[in-house]
Amino acid sequence: MTLIDDYKQIRAHSETICRPLQIEDYVVQPTVDVSPPKWHLGHTTWFFETFILCPHLKGYQVYNADYNYVFNSYYETIGNRVIRTDRGNLSRPGVTEIYQYRDHVDRAMIKLLGQEISFEVEELLLLGFNHEQQHQELLLTDIKYILGHNPLFPAYMDKESARITSSKGAMLNFQEGIYEIGHQGPGFCFDNELNRHKVYLTDFSINANLVNNAEYLEFINDGGYNNFRHWHAEGWDWVRNNQISAPLYWHLINGQWHYYTLGGLKILSPDEALSHVSYYEAYAFASWKGMRLPTEFEWEAASGSFEWGQRWEWTESAYLPYPGFSKAPGAIGEYNGKFMVNQKVLRGASDATPQGHSRSTYRNFFHPHLRWQFTGIRLAQ
Repeated sequence: MTLIDDYKQIRAHSETICRPLQIEDYVVQPTVDVSPPKWHLGHTTWFFETFILCPHLKGYQVYNADYNYVFNSYYETIGNRVIRTDRGNLSRPGVTEIYQYRDHVDRAMIKLLGQEISFEVEELLLLGFNHEQQHQELLLTDIKYILGHNPLFPAYMDKESARITSSKGAMLNFQEGIYEIGHQGPGFCFDNELNRHKVYLTDFSINANLVNNAEYLEFINDGGYNNFRHWHAEGWDWVRNNQISAPLYWHLINGQWHYYTLGGLKILSPDEALSHVSYYEAYAFASWKGMRLPTEFEWEAASGSFEWGQRWEWTESAYLPYPGFSKAPGAIGEYNGKFMVNQKVLRGASDATPQGHSRSTYRNFFHPHLRWQFTGIRLAQ
């Protein structure tokens, strides 16, 4: 496939994700971490316009100068922006105009890609592809949160996606030694996956399978959410202050557990891989089991020995730079490095991750209390 083909396919997929939505769904922002779907569509378009078209396509005319303020996410270098919590207050520009904005930028991008482009532009283009794919995963995640917090529990799609099942698996054993961590070789990676380096790991074991709903239900039934001994102090405060008693989207109705899926409200499937838990919950569950979460280095060293890609998996590792990490100059340098504080690393991608976007060295990162992503648990000891 050519770069033009890749561009068209990736851009079209964002719009495919939004196709089942009603107009009102595009604007909702029920919490700070969830952005309205129309904002995602505009922001990913702004990224190509700002970082590729404006500096590299001669004669390009910005669609609307005000959009830099509306669709800039966190790039201080680019200028002021709408406060994140206010994205849901943007009734204008409307959905129709945002699709017109996408069309304007797409036509200009195809014109640019029809010319000979420099290595610098190609690198920015690949970053733009992966940036939009990140937002495609966030789109599905945010849409689920928007609809899953509607009291009618509307289905996003008529037919539920394939169920991700998991059973109690064997522990895989790994000997102490020196392991190489980080991306190497051809192909795209984010800057936080560099530089490849050696780490020393002691003997460890990691489960071949993810924790499933039945296993986690045992934790709930044993009073896991009521026993402070399993929790970090900060996690215990989170449980009490927010009255947490089950994973996100779980609902106890007439004595039976249900959970909200993209296909609507369903009876809880015991053998389905657990999803939508915070790091606090993952840690507490592991403690209750007499086990722990793997470090991100253990996870990567072992990843060739088990199936992954169904859930983002919490690790015990803080999100920190690898040895020799350096930020790129300018706004692009703000992409990952500025977030390397107070967050935990997740590995493994999820069933919401676009095809071809994941790899064993990919480092996702979230604050410990967040659970609206498709997050799960793999145990280690």
